[in-house]
Amino acid sequence: MKITDVEAIRLQLPTVDERCDGTQDTLVVRVYTDEGVVGVGEVDSSPAVAKAIIDAPMSHGIARGLRLCVLGENPLDVARCWDKMYQGSIFFGRGGAAQQAISGVDMALWDIAGKVTGQPVYRLLGGGFRSSLRAYASILFQDTPQQTHDLARSLVEQGFSAAKFGWGPLGTSEAMDLAQVSMARKGLGDHADLMIDAGICYDTVTAIKRAHQFAEYNPFWLEEPLHPDNIEGYARLASVSPVRIAAGEQDTTLAGFAALLDAGVAVVQPDVARVGGPTMAVQIGRMAANRHRMCVNHSYKTGISIAASLHFLAALPNSSLLEYCVEQGPLRQTLTRETFPVVDGYVQVPQEPGLGVTLDEEVVARYRVA
Repeated sequence: MKITDVEAIRLQLPTVDERCDGTQDTLVVRVYTDEGVVGVGEVDSSPAVAKAIIDAPMSHGIARGLRLCVLGENPLDVARCWDKMYQGSIFFGRGGAAQQAISGVDMALWDIAGKVTGQPVYRLLGGGFRSSLRAYASILFQDTPQQTHDLARSLVEQGFSAAKFGWGPLGTSEAMDLAQVSMARKGLGDHADLMIDAGICYDTVTAIKRAHQFAEYNPFWLEEPLHPDNIEGYARLASVSPVRIAAGEQDTTLAGFAALLDAGVAVVQPDVARVGGPTMAVQIGRMAANRHRMCVNHSYKTGISIAASLHFLAALPNSSLLEYCVEQGPLRQTLTRETFPVVDGYVQVPQEPGLGVTLDEEVVARYRVA
C-alpha cells in the first residue's frame, strides 16, 4: 500500500470574527492510498498557513511540503512518515504551524491504519484504559456575568457534570473577573466541577492574586493564566497557587510540555490537532503520566478532533476528562455525521475501525474555500 495524494481542504464560515472560537474555520486533511483506503484528519492552526505547509513545493531537502514528504510511503509506517515530515520541514518548522500541520496528516494515517486492520485507533496506540470519558462542556465566558450564570445552569440541565468558561471579558478588570467566576459557580451549583480558562490575560503577580481569589469558588483548575513563554511565571504560580494550574494548548513540542511539567503545572493539555497528531499526543500524555500529572485534551474544533481526542485519551492511564466544545456553529455540529452525544455526563470512545468518523460531504462543499 502506498500514499498517492494528500489533500488539504480549507473550510470557513461566512463570517469570522476575533472571538477565540476555533470552530469558525478549520483545515481538513485527506490522505489517499493506491488501495482506495482514505484517511481523514484535522489541523487546528491558521488553515491558510497549514494548507500552504502541506502543499508547498520543495525548496531543498529540509524545506519541502508535507505532501511531498509522504508521497509513495506506506501509510502504515506511521512513525516513519511522521519523522519524514518533521525532518523535511526542519528549515521552517520544528514546532509551530509546521507541527500543527503534521497533526492532520498523522491523524489521517492513524485513521487509515485502523481501517486496514479493522481496529479503533486507541487500540493501535496501545490503549483501552477506558471506554468512555467524562465530558466537561467548554465554552467562552459570556458578555455579562448573568449570561454566564444562565449558560452554566443550562449546561447542568443538559447533563454535564463539569464546565469550563474561558476568554471573553476575563481580564478586563478585577471586578469583572470575580463576578464572572462567581456567577459561573452559582449557575453550576455546588456539585458540578468548574474550570476557569484565563486565556493568557494575566501577568504573574495578577495570576497569583486571582488564583487565591478564585479559590473561594472551588475551581477544578485555573487554565492558561500566563503567556506560554512565561515558564518562570508558571513555576512561581504553581508553587503558591491553592488551585491546580493547567496549560499547554499553545505548545506543540515535547520540549515545550517538558518545560511546563518542570515548572510544576498540574495538568497538561495537548491538542491532538496541534502537537503532531496522535503520535505525539500520546507521547506527551505518557510523559505526564510518568510524573504523576494529569493529561487532558485541548480541543475546540469539529467532530474529527473530538474523535481523535477520545482515542489518544483512551490510550493513556492518566486521563479521564474530555474537553467537549459546545459551540453551536455548523462546522462543529455538522461536519461529521457522528455527533458524540453526552450521556449521563460521559462520551463513549469510538469502537469503529480507524477514528470512527465520516464527513458530511454537503457540509464540506458548502464551506470549502476555493
